[in-house]
Amino acid sequence: MTQPNRTNATAASVAEFISTVDSERRRQEAETLLEIFGRASGKQAVMWGPSIIGFGSSHYRYATGREGDTATIGFSPRKSKISLYTARNFREFPELLERLGAHELAVGCLYVKKLADIDLAALEELLKRSYEVAKVDYDARAESN
Repeated sequence: MTQPNRTNATAASVAEFISTVDSERRRQEAETLLEIFGRASGKQAVMWGPSIIGFGSSHYRYATGREGDTATIGFSPRKSKISLYTARNFREFPELLERLGAHELAVGCLYVKKLADIDLAALEELLKRSYEVAKVDYDARAESN
């Protein structure tokens, strides 16, 4: 049972979105994250909904039957914290989370107050591994359908 996803890929400009971010520091952090996420995924940035910058696309299917597509990895430079997203669970990589530095985990995302608080090499490795695992899962599901 496919229900409409509230956050879909759009044709909106990533650069225009970043230019609307209020804080100069957040705009600079978003530019840094564009580079890191691009290297980790090998994909171009795409807007997902009005405020998430995503890289790649993965299909999900819950036990409830709900399914849809989401960015494989992505981020949003929100006012109080930067939200980092993955189609997988960041908790799968505890050794990288340990190295990462100051962060908070939620069900589907990881929050950081500012990039200066975290190890960017650990972040890039965490994103790369999350992307690779999600793509393997996505490719395996696609082949079985």
